[in-house]
Amino acid sequence: MAEARFFAVFLLTLSLISVRPFSVVSFSQDHPTDRQILVLLDDLSLKSSHSLFFNALRSRGFSLDFKLANDPSVSVKRYGQYLYDGLILFAPSTDRFGGSLDLEGVLDFVDSGHDLILAADSNASDLIRNIASESGVDFDEDPSAVVIDHTGYAVSKVEGDHTLIASDSYIESDVILGSRKIEAPVLFKGIGHSLNPKNSLVLKVLSASPSAYSANPTSKLLNPPPLTGTTISLVSVLQARNNARVMITGSLAMFSNKLFKSGVQRSGSSDKYENSGNEQFVTELSKWVFHERGHLKAMNLKHNKIGETEEPAGYRINDDLEFSVELFEWSGSSWVPYVANDVQVQFFMMSPYVLKNLSTNKKGLYHTSFKVPDIYGVFQFKVEYKRLGYTTLSLSKQIPVRPFKHNEYERFITTAYPYYGASFATMAGFFIFSFVFLYHK
Repeated sequence: MAEARFFAVFLLTLSLISVRPFSVVSFSQDHPTDRQILVLLDDLSLKSSHSLFFNALRSRGFSLDFKLANDPSVSVKRYGQYLYDGLILFAPSTDRFGGSLDLEGVLDFVDSGHDLILAADSNASDLIRNIASESGVDFDEDPSAVVIDHTGYAVSKVEGDHTLIASDSYIESDVILGSRKIEAPVLFKGIGHSLNPKNSLVLKVLSASPSAYSANPTSKLLNPPPLTGTTISLVSVLQARNNARVMITGSLAMFSNKLFKSGVQRSGSSDKYENSGNEQFVTELSKWVFHERGHLKAMNLKHNKIGETEEPAGYRINDDLEFSVELFEWSGSSWVPYVANDVQVQFFMMSPYVLKNLSTNKKGLYHTSFKVPDIYGVFQFKVEYKRLGYTTLSLSKQIPVRPFKHNEYERFITTAYPYYGASFATMAGFFIFSFVFLYHK
């Protein structure tokens, strides 16, 4: 019996030890960069052919766990706890994941606030297409279709290869792609996709040129292609309502060392670039996906009456109050003050009774003051901040507002003087009428 107990304790200890390393590096709101990433591959040779991308992630403090997509040990959750904070799917041809991971598991992973990078190609399986579709991205239904551009293709040694295209149609957002301009075009070879118009959260980051279209390059084009021109998205991102971020592209080759270091010259253009813009584009976009940029946090939400420092249990109508909150942005290594001029606070009860812009000292503090409206009830201070590329902030604090007590009103109200005069005039008139009626002969 003693040996059995010892063996059970030993197994439990081993399980806790195996879990502990993952829990230590899990996502932290106070230090978002220390994160564990699971990388699922079709072929382990991708570790070397895409090593520049993976090494860039490691150099920024990420820990990568490589596995084949069909590995029986694949799992993102253990004992109800997620083992990873990010998932990279470089397994476009995988029909079924190994272990306990499946389509629902990937969607639950994102729904739980974790990040995802998905790269497909012309061999994309139904599993990969379904994951993309659930994220608001629809790949071309023709499994043999790729993006073709006869005028915007990249000049290469392969004569007539118009499926290697060069695009510089980037989204205009410094928070998503960084403040440094991407000078060289991005090389793309793969399948295009469109965005679901019903999904307002998905954004097009890299678009095809007006002359591009999606079709089978080995067959004649008998009917108009379903995807043409700038409606073709090459790379798209999504930020869910829980601030989880997803990047989807139809080109696994875009992340490869070969395209990172390839020179670029677009057809019909004399501009030549020693290296493509792939490395800078992918690096900057991955910083956004993994919350190294555009990640906000709020702290020290305070309110009090003007002239006081303590937060009251409630306010009286027409009180003058002060409101403040501190906002910071993660820079990749530390929290820095977030500076903007569009942060607002609402004093809310069923609808906003007060809506004010917050002033900032450019050191992270946002503040304002206003008068409590002449309406009593249960109000909320609400800060709802939604800006392209930044995590959503939703803050609220409830506070009751009461009317004046009976002994708090002024003894005589100036605006009521006409009524006071009317009352005394009525009494005087009644007195005169009574005197005349009683004593007049």
